[in-house]
Amino acid sequence: MNLDYHRIKELLGPSAKVVITTHRSPDGDAIGSSLGLYHFLILNGLEVSVIIPDRDPEFLHWMRGHDLITVFESDQEKSKTLINDADVIFSLDYNRLDRIAEMGSRVERASATKILIDHHIDPADYFNFSLSDTTASSTAELVFRFIDSLGWKELLNKDIAECLYAGIMTDTGSFKFSSTSAFTHRVVADLMDVGLVPDKVHNAIFDNSSFDRLQLVGFALSNKFEFDAERGVSIIGISLNEKNRFKYQKGDTEGLVNYGLSVKGAKMAVFLSEELNFTKFSFRSKGQIDVNKIARGYFNGGGHKNAAGGRLDMSLKESINYLKDVIENKITL
Repeated sequence: MNLDYHRIKELLGPSAKVVITTHRSPDGDAIGSSLGLYHFLILNGLEVSVIIPDRDPEFLHWMRGHDLITVFESDQEKSKTLINDADVIFSLDYNRLDRIAEMGSRVERASATKILIDHHIDPADYFNFSLSDTTASSTAELVFRFIDSLGWKELLNKDIAECLYAGIMTDTGSFKFSSTSAFTHRVVADLMDVGLVPDKVHNAIFDNSSFDRLQLVGFALSNKFEFDAERGVSIIGISLNEKNRFKYQKGDTEGLVNYGLSVKGAKMAVFLSEELNFTKFSFRSKGQIDVNKIARGYFNGGGHKNAAGGRLDMSLKESINYLKDVIENKITL
């Protein structure tokens, strides 16, 4: 069901208990949209909690209110109580319950009204209300639209603006992806009007790398980068041992896949990160190459047309071999 903003206002009355959830391995859009919505809702006197399935990268911890986030993985009892007691549960930046891991079954059984705000394709019909738009640059942009449609745009402030801008900026690749629209820039202008300083947010996210992270990036580009010029495909794969060698912290490989797409002639880039007992995939593409279909069809994943993710229960070596077989024999680029 699409959003009935009159009904939403009734649900978000002063006594409502609200839980905001987002997907596993939270990124800038997940945390930015969640905290942006959090700051907006507490201005209306609601009791609001943000719960994430697992820890997010350190480069996102600067956002105001981050210290109040509950991590399901490390505090399950508190998380379960909050979910069970909620009147309203927001699902941000994901549209299927398997994207929130073990939290999914808890949210499914909760008696709360479920509201989806998301920009990924093929949303489940599980939610009571839905703001789903695959043309939106980010979920953070949709949270802005949600606030505006409620008629409460005047409540926007600097804290909300910084969080939403972090989500928009990271999910648009600093406004270079094709999902960036004229409306996206108008949203940013409105955020600047309430105190956003864009370079402050950009610096907080992109200019705080550890020395070890830069060494890992350098190692990956120098030693782990393959480019198939005939097919226009870049592959970068990092093993668990290699990550440990450079004292890997969550988020240290963020953006590595984009280097693969920056090569002249590249049509698609894939980054593989070996974890304990499985390998994660990040796909990026240009033009009409639909990596969402590739991720869904062969890598237990999905996402957007030009940006998607996946996972295989294989070692890095096995995963690379499987990836190359898919590229050479099962898809057309």
